[in-house]
Amino acid sequence: MIEKFQNSALVLVDVQNDFCPGGALAVAEGDQIIPVINQLMPLFPLVVATEDWHPANHVSFKERGGLWPPHCVQGTTGAEIHPGIDQKEIDLLFRKAATPDDDPYSGFKGFDEKGRSLDEALKHSGVKTLYVTGLATDYCVRATVLDGLKNGYEVMVVTDAMRAVNVDPGDGQRAMEEMSGKGAQLTTSREVLEIRPA
Repeated sequence: MIEKFQNSALVLVDVQNDFCPGGALAVAEGDQIIPVINQLMPLFPLVVATEDWHPANHVSFKERGGLWPPHCVQGTTGAEIHPGIDQKEIDLLFRKAATPDDDPYSGFKGFDEKGRSLDEALKHSGVKTLYVTGLATDYCVRATVLDGLKNGYEVMVVTDAMRAVNVDPGDGQRAMEEMSGKGAQLTTSREVLEIRPA
């Protein structure tokens, strides 16, 4: 850990098999963020991951009138964190959208195995700054970043450590502009890795 990051946490949003190439709801190039995230994780005293954790009859699925094919169903391989992620570096895991009619995109709506919300766990650890990575830029990453800002955190968006769905062309870029406009700072992994103790 670098002292510069002592009050910071790295957030991995939904880097799950179903959102990576070959998955049920694959994000183009979703797996290309994995080596970037693996480089960043050792810098931080706290690394948290979020997961979609859907029941089989989740409201977001097309068969119930939602937008998406079934994905990240509880207990399936598709719901697991991608095996390319160095999972020993992950300190806490938060699962969201775990009941049939609840469909939050934000990691702040998830809970860990102790029943704590992401905000509770971050504040307990004295975290003031979030470095956010993951899938997908225009959905769960966007929602997590905006909630982070609402909860009073400084939020850094690591732009090369995320990818967008782009249901409509340009959705990812619009999400970046919205996050920046609401107060998040856009950065890159190279810029983060170059940060050294003051």
